[in-house]
Amino acid sequence: QVQLVESGGGLVQAGGSLRLSCAASVRTFSLYTMGWFRQAPGNERESVAAINWSGGNTYYADSVKGRFTISRDNAKNTVYLQMNSLKPGDTAVYYCAARVGQLAINTYEYPYWGQGTQVTVSS
Repeated sequence: QVQLVESGGGLVQAGGSLRLSCAASVRTFSLYTMGWFRQAPGNERESVAAINWSGGNTYYADSVKGRFTISRDNAKNTVYLQMNSLKPGDTAVYYCAARVGQLAINTYEYPYWGQGTQVTVSS
């Protein structure tokens, strides 16, 4: 059984920053590729960032590249998403996801999901 719990969402002004955290309840966290996805009302869930088991390989969507940073602390079973220079278009529910295997960016490749945390960016 894998459980993921996101935290750190909130309301910020455009240009502000937030750091999301995802705490994972797993036996061996280092085996998992971790991803962040987001979904705005009426839109499909989209990949934001992903990080492999060692942290040595990462992926970022073009829309967030240079503004967001994904990282992980395997000793704490936690993955983070540092979000800087936030824009109104970043407003969405952000989900943490986990899978065993290589880096992936498709929702169907991730069997484990958190409950989501709301990020709202005002203009």
